[in-house]
Amino acid sequence: MRFGILGPVEARREDGATVSVGGARLRGLLALLALDAGRIVPTERLIEGLYGERPVTGEGNALQSQISRLRRSLDVPVEFHPAGYRLVVDGEEVDAHRFERLVRQGRAAESAAVRSELLGQALALWRGPALADVREVPFAPAQAARLEELRVDVTEDRVEADLELGRHRELVTELQRLVEAHPVRERLRGQLIRALYASGRQAEALTAFEDARRTLADELGVDPSPELREIHLAALRGELYAPAAPGRTEPQDRTAGVRSALPAQLTSFVGRQDDLAEVARLLERARLVTLTGPGGAGKTRLALEAAAAVKGEVGLVELDGVAEGGDVAQAVLTKLGLRIGQDAPDPADRLVAALAGRRMLLVLDNCEHVVAAAAELAHRLLSACPDLRVLATGREGPRHHRREHLARDRAARRARGAAVRGQGRRGPPGVRARRGQPRRRAADLPGARRAAAGDRAGRGQAPLAARGGGSRQAGGRARAAVARQPYGPAQAPHAARGGRVELEPAG
Repeated sequence: MRFGILGPVEARREDGATVSVGGARLRGLLALLALDAGRIVPTERLIEGLYGERPVTGEGNALQSQISRLRRSLDVPVEFHPAGYRLVVDGEEVDAHRFERLVRQGRAAESAAVRSELLGQALALWRGPALADVREVPFAPAQAARLEELRVDVTEDRVEADLELGRHRELVTELQRLVEAHPVRERLRGQLIRALYASGRQAEALTAFEDARRTLADELGVDPSPELREIHLAALRGELYAPAAPGRTEPQDRTAGVRSALPAQLTSFVGRQDDLAEVARLLERARLVTLTGPGGAGKTRLALEAAAAVKGEVGLVELDGVAEGGDVAQAVLTKLGLRIGQDAPDPADRLVAALAGRRMLLVLDNCEHVVAAAAELAHRLLSACPDLRVLATGREGPRHHRREHLARDRAARRARGAAVRGQGRRGPPGVRARRGQPRRRAADLPGARRAAAGDRAGRGQAPLAARGGGSRQAGGRARAAVARQPYGPAQAPHAARGGRVELEPAG
């Protein structure tokens, strides 16, 4: 038989036929036993649950009478033990136990799609308010309150998974109904603001926050939580896309697995350990790192070796196949094989939905001919996806590189053939002298980290690699343009630092 308490108490045979179970107290006894299906329920707890703290005289006999009536109604035994009684069924035969199992599995799933599916299955078991027809039995109100609270928590978790999947538009109506039913639950309020904003209803999203603020003040006399204020602030600044829930570290979504496995290398990687260590250092401290240099300097190979050493998920997107002016976001979606968020028409929106809450390193190789689009996409993704890092490569125009400077720097940095320079200090914009004229550094990197974009070309100046300079030629725009993406104050906790490594051929 199967038993239900997520709604009116019911018992059903294997063929689906409903079994009639007496009055409210007899159904309450069935619910008490079903809540601990397969386990002994002490006699004292049964008496207190059915008759309250002040049971009637002869409560033991009354309980035995109720047990006898229940046995006649059911097709499964109710066993007597010296300590109490046991309903001899597996927990899976009771909807509340199936609900809690599906919830545990859903919350443990790494994939947003799997979480949404399992939590949705759990919620579908509900037929109405828990223990709806036995609320007058003394034990029922507390048990019903516990189950109803769990139901709302699970609903919030399922909504969060659906937000990750880009289902913002279809969630708005449901969230409005949930907020009306639970007006002081701030997580639901924040989810409604995010769903409205991502659906293009920014004004309504801001209005939803003001409504939340007024309700919390009127009902509880408190201000919105820091998490809810953070969502509101991001909406005001236009930086709210589909972030993970505040205060919660989301497991990465592997349903739409990244298909771009790093290619195997046919040759060993020797003699460039300084370069590799420099890139690794920057990746530890920065969310955006760029490798620049002329063709043949080894940018791609260095990026691949650095990415291979990173723990966790890595996605490689080679942009050399994208035509100038092409859709970089769509190219990234296609290359990574991401399939979620298909209802969003904008490829960048679908990328945000796919990568929000996902811990990974995204390698954008050969950005130079689509530098503006790559810069815009990098800014968008890093703003909305706090667990994402980007490693970009692009060419650097060679006309300002002087061989004597390169040779001098090679001797100072290492004894092999190519110079490398990493830039990543936190600090205010600096001023650089070039031919006697002051020049402000141009590349605004995440979290207020500044990287110099000027160079010294005059005779006697320090070498470019040692001084942190770079060419301003068209072929070298990838570094500056990809890195020149400012992050607002709201992103400061997540988008900490950027860095740059510049590669130059041996002279």
